[in-house]
Amino acid sequence: MEPVIGIDLGTTNSEVAFIINGKPEIIKENDNGIVPSCVSLDASNNILVGRTAKNQAVLYPQKTVLSVKRLMGKNEQIALDGQFYTPQEISAFILRELKERAERVTGQTISNAIITTPAYFTDAQRQATREAGEIAGLNVVRILNEPTAAALAYESGETDSQRIMVYDLGGGTFDVSIVRIEDGVVEVLASTGDNHLGGDDFDHEIEKILTDHIKDKFDLDVTGNSSAMARIRNVAELAKIELSSAPFAMIQEDFLAKTTAGSDIHLSYELSRPEFENAIESYLQKTMDSVNQALKDASMLPSALDKIILVGGSTRIPKLSSMLEKKFNLVPQQGIDPDLCVAMGAAIQAGREMGIESSTLLLDVTPYTFGTSALGQLDGFPCRTVFVPIIKRNSKLPTVKSEAFGTVYENQREVEILVYQGENPNALDNVEIGNFMFKLTPNLPEHSIIILKYELDINGILKIKAIEKESGKEINGVIENAFSAIEEDRLKISRRKIDQVWSSGKNEDKQIYYDYTDGNENSDAVDDTNMQRTPSELETLITTARNIMEKASDEDKNDIINLIEDIHNALESGDESKAVKIGHELEDLLFYLE
Repeated sequence: MEPVIGIDLGTTNSEVAFIINGKPEIIKENDNGIVPSCVSLDASNNILVGRTAKNQAVLYPQKTVLSVKRLMGKNEQIALDGQFYTPQEISAFILRELKERAERVTGQTISNAIITTPAYFTDAQRQATREAGEIAGLNVVRILNEPTAAALAYESGETDSQRIMVYDLGGGTFDVSIVRIEDGVVEVLASTGDNHLGGDDFDHEIEKILTDHIKDKFDLDVTGNSSAMARIRNVAELAKIELSSAPFAMIQEDFLAKTTAGSDIHLSYELSRPEFENAIESYLQKTMDSVNQALKDASMLPSALDKIILVGGSTRIPKLSSMLEKKFNLVPQQGIDPDLCVAMGAAIQAGREMGIESSTLLLDVTPYTFGTSALGQLDGFPCRTVFVPIIKRNSKLPTVKSEAFGTVYENQREVEILVYQGENPNALDNVEIGNFMFKLTPNLPEHSIIILKYELDINGILKIKAIEKESGKEINGVIENAFSAIEEDRLKISRRKIDQVWSSGKNEDKQIYYDYTDGNENSDAVDDTNMQRTPSELETLITTARNIMEKASDEDKNDIINLIEDIHNALESGDESKAVKIGHELEDLLFYLE
């Protein structure tokens, strides 16, 4: 039979997958397979799709379209540098790029596809998706619900009857579905959601925090400055991603705009995870309201669920997992990359359309929770050994997570970092698998921040890093086999050792930090040159930079984007000497990258 591909057409990112050697695989081209759902025009008005288009969004926001999925099914026209397109046409550009990517990688002509949509999409939205596929030159074999695809990715080959909740929070849409799988049949029992709720909204909340900060500090409203807002939007998204694994995100953008007096504005703001979570609290609660509604529609109690599957990049926000775990007493699963599992499931269904049954996917996850102990409360009482999970059980490998803690008293000299494996809220009832002594900088004030970072690879090697936030001082440690089996006797040994530490009279210098996960120390912690250049030569340099940017790291991309923007600003203000000077900086960076 002719090949059939599986496509996840997302609000923020899209992916294409195909059955290769009997298994679903994301199609990659020297990347991770994630294609930004972004359409843009280059200087010659050629259509760009994906990463190159998104890189231009900061420089040419008026030539860029993002989040078109939110407009599917609506009778609207989208302006792209003076030209108008329907949402289906913009989506077709993305689908065409995915189709040709599949053809380049597989060496086959592709004309058939399974395309996924949210379960709660209306008939008009589904028809618009089908039309987009046809415009892209694809025969849409089937429109597949995203939760069904996700369930297929996790449960293909399973024969046991299971009731699963699929919590799908992407860049612009959200849905929650209750799914029953029995004898290989995936049935959606209930589904609800919101096609205007997702990571884009979270980015917007960070943007508001940053624009308010600029207003307060510089007395300038930049919301009407499209160039500045495009850059703020970019750093907001990066900060959101960083906060999924780190307690703080440092946001910096130089030469963002100018004050009314003509001074340059350099944005510098440290965003904490609690501040971010507070900003998006209403959105998170809205998703939980949908969860309750889905359960009601399915006539099901929370205890009847066998599994929770997290789908979509926005589900990496730690508080979401905590909220769901608290409600259902189930650890949500992210064994398959939440950005990719819908496309994987679409490929499985595509394989079935070709007469290929795909086996169950191998999930590389950690079977244990890894954390440390800290001062906090346990069962309503003060406790020195509250277990603070950092990497939770069933986390996809490899994984990196970090949390912030604080010293207890002024001029604290050291901290003993104890590493535990287990699930019990009291660290003494878990297994100590390592300990490291961290000598602190003298004369630290009370509640100085210590960041503890855990990095666990697929081979069970756990790397520990402790960082003194103000000074940057750090220590590193390695635990070679964090997955080794633990005998029951070691639990008793661990308890005895810790008891001795706390009863030795030296405990005030050991294990003395608060968990700052919730921003509350009393919270339940478990919880220039002679050479000159003309403007045209600068534009040539900028073109070269854009070409190199595609292969640069995220940090270098941001540097290139900032320098290009600074050159444009200088030229627009008539300051060619400044533009030339910045051009030398860009040239130096490109020389280094090449």
